[in-house]
Amino acid sequence: MVAIAYTVAFDGIEARLVEVQAAVSPGLPSFTIVGLPDKAVSEARERIRAAFGAMSVAMPNKRVTVNLSPADLPKEGSHFDLPVALAVLAALEVLPGEELEGVVSLGELSLDGRLVSVAGALPAAMAAAEESRTLICPPACGAEAAWVGAVPVIAPQGLRQVVDHLTGRAPVVPSEPGQVLRKPRLADMADVKGQERAKRALEIAAAGRHHLLMVGPPGSGKSMLAARLPGLMPELTPAEALETSMIQSLAGTLTDGGISREAPFRDPHHTASMAAIVGGGRGAKPGEISLAHNGVLFMDELPEFPRPVLETLRQPLETGEVVVARANAHVRYPCRFLLIAAANPCRCGHLADAARACARAPQCGADYMGKLSGPLMDRFDLRIEVPAVAIGDLEARPGGESSGTIAGRISAARDRQARRFADHPGLRVNADASGPVLDEIAAPDSEGRTLITRAAERLSLSARGYHRILRTARTIADLDHSETVRAPHVAEAIGYRLPFVVGI
Repeated sequence: MVAIAYTVAFDGIEARLVEVQAAVSPGLPSFTIVGLPDKAVSEARERIRAAFGAMSVAMPNKRVTVNLSPADLPKEGSHFDLPVALAVLAALEVLPGEELEGVVSLGELSLDGRLVSVAGALPAAMAAAEESRTLICPPACGAEAAWVGAVPVIAPQGLRQVVDHLTGRAPVVPSEPGQVLRKPRLADMADVKGQERAKRALEIAAAGRHHLLMVGPPGSGKSMLAARLPGLMPELTPAEALETSMIQSLAGTLTDGGISREAPFRDPHHTASMAAIVGGGRGAKPGEISLAHNGVLFMDELPEFPRPVLETLRQPLETGEVVVARANAHVRYPCRFLLIAAANPCRCGHLADAARACARAPQCGADYMGKLSGPLMDRFDLRIEVPAVAIGDLEARPGGESSGTIAGRISAARDRQARRFADHPGLRVNADASGPVLDEIAAPDSEGRTLITRAAERLSLSARGYHRILRTARTIADLDHSETVRAPHVAEAIGYRLPFVVGI
């Protein structure tokens, strides 16, 4: 007899349906799993044997063969334990095989039969909903998967409860979605004294998702400004929250089933590897740029990152997705994020202060910032110098705008962009616009066109730089409640593209 159960295998953020076929046939006692299983899947045999023993179910003295179909799709992870166990139980006629037809299951088994949490419950629930099947998952994953309201989610405590549910002896109540997580924001922009131009640049960056590079001496407030950016970002739309949570589910970073509407904020250390930043490693997992999808990626001490890591950012910054290619995996992850980078002007950090700069100034600045290639620099819409804060500013009372006030303007600008791009699928903010759409929404007035043409000639702008100025000007106009892009908007956008003193 051949019994069939269903589970999923992950291909990027997509969950592909896998058919688990189990057959018990005469022959020497054995338990074989085929269909490109990895080590974790192969080890499921011993966990299943122990779980069966805890249920007083003996493995037969026959040949047990399990096939994971399609056989050419790599199967990775411990979540195959539960579907393999259910298929074997159905083949042994402990479970009615027809009950497994409408079920997708995933979960790791402990030796006593309890179900242990696994990553990827949310994408698995999406796949189950597309097939109109019920999802069975560990109890720790139930609240997370239940956010997909189109599918019943059953989260029993262990294998025995799964059997009781499927046989009708003790049905399990479907899980409810977890609570929406809201983190308290203690850092406020009003705490930042001085740095008005940097605050303005952060506002523009958050409003249109324009990449920003801040260069300044140590202690000028670059990291402090970036730490307050999450308080300026608007809430994610339901579609964006689901996209972001699916990536977090695959990475195993969702806690207590809570899905957050807040934009993610990732700040990897400059010693992070290429696999950690871009994605990859064992199983081609999502990296920091994908975990920052629809949010912010803050890279402090940008020139200290390895050059190959920085260069791999160039294509994701343009396309909004990254392809992780390995010998046994070729997966695609979304990564539309706002890149905020900070750097010292030179290795000692005091290039602008003649009394404190090293003996190699100004050549040390050119060498240090020269670690950033021209094509990478061209992808920053906004480039600003953050000078040291004067002592007089530090002694002044806090009197700047609060994060709530700035966030209100950013939210209003985002609302205008949402209405503007309502008829353009795939476009959400001004930074996404290109081609005819950009020409339509960001065409400057006659004075503005003359200004940007003159700037393109004097600054030797590339086509990418020219278009990025137009996108930034459109965002500045949105913050100014202007339907058209005027000369002052273009002038401010050009000001953020001027070369630094250190010569980059």
